[in-house]
Amino acid sequence: MPLLTSESVTEGHPDKVCDKVSDAVLDAALQGDPRSRVACENIVTTQFGVVMGEITSNARLDFEKIARDTYRDIGYTEKGIGFDADTAEVLVKVGQQSPDIARGVDRGDPLLQGAGDQGIMYGYATNETPEMMPMTISLAHKLTEKLTDIRKSGAVNYLRPDGKSQVTVQYSKHGKPERIDAIVVSAHHNATVTQEQLAADIRRLVIDAVCGKLVDDQTKYHINPTGKFEVGGPTGDSGLTGRKIIVDTYGGIGRHGGGAFSGKDPSKVDRSAAYMARYAAKNIVAADLADQCEIQLGYAIGVAEPVSIHINTFGTGQVADDRIEAAVRKVFDFRPAAIIEELDLRRPQYYDLAAYGHMGREDLNVAWEKKDKTEDLLRAIKG
Repeated sequence: MPLLTSESVTEGHPDKVCDKVSDAVLDAALQGDPRSRVACENIVTTQFGVVMGEITSNARLDFEKIARDTYRDIGYTEKGIGFDADTAEVLVKVGQQSPDIARGVDRGDPLLQGAGDQGIMYGYATNETPEMMPMTISLAHKLTEKLTDIRKSGAVNYLRPDGKSQVTVQYSKHGKPERIDAIVVSAHHNATVTQEQLAADIRRLVIDAVCGKLVDDQTKYHINPTGKFEVGGPTGDSGLTGRKIIVDTYGGIGRHGGGAFSGKDPSKVDRSAAYMARYAAKNIVAADLADQCEIQLGYAIGVAEPVSIHINTFGTGQVADDRIEAAVRKVFDFRPAAIIEELDLRRPQYYDLAAYGHMGREDLNVAWEKKDKTEDLLRAIKG
């Protein structure tokens, strides 16, 4: 039977530290000026962080404070481990957005606002989990969230912020998840804990709490498989915004167009159109028009209407894919300004999305996870 695998990382992973800072900057900019144009990148390494990018906003932004507050919120407060919020050097290199880009995006009629860049974006949904995400990435995220929860709650006192998970699910010949074949959890820790104690705690407090009935006596467990993980975070590996795009979306089960999300305001279709494609795909599956659905959107810089819309239900559609595509075109408006309005994307909401996935986040009540277009789609199909 086929095996599929997805991974997740905690908010303390160096790449996710950068994503969190980038989206903290975006939220602060939108809080002060909802029309802010933001393209913010971050770098972290041993005792050093860089905030950089192109930002045009009327908001007053203290970039260094935002970075340090984010490091602290994640949990990098321990002195002597090579990276902490109070003593790490923070360098700020921020300019304004290119006027050439602004000229292509801005229009007199807001609905004619052009895409902020060319590119392709994907949305995906499947009925194999309640949130309509692939089971592999859903479980991987739940493991890293639980790992962070037991650290921040004090359930264990030896964990540090970095960490990873990976879940391999065995699927039936009909494409339905049957069991978990393998689980990997790597947990950043201090020197006070033995590997035996850590393995026992992670198995009991994280894996058993999340994976439930899908494990069996053949499931393989790999907990800190290298033996120890004392050196982690930005000290163990440098971090960069946008380097975990598959973790951010569908865990490799659904495709990703290539553009990252964090640090980008919603005029950048890398972010907003990917959310809209997820919204459409999820409503298609929720309407029982297909068991799984992938939508590809293509854009040209400065042009409002997408240059292409493609639907693929992988043979699971209740009607032909071209009929679903025609219904999608009637129900959803994929112009950037319409997406921003429909999904309420000019409000601060991005910091919490920067870890544990941007899709399937029903816990955050984001608009692209609503299932409110199912009746419209069914009427469009019948019409």
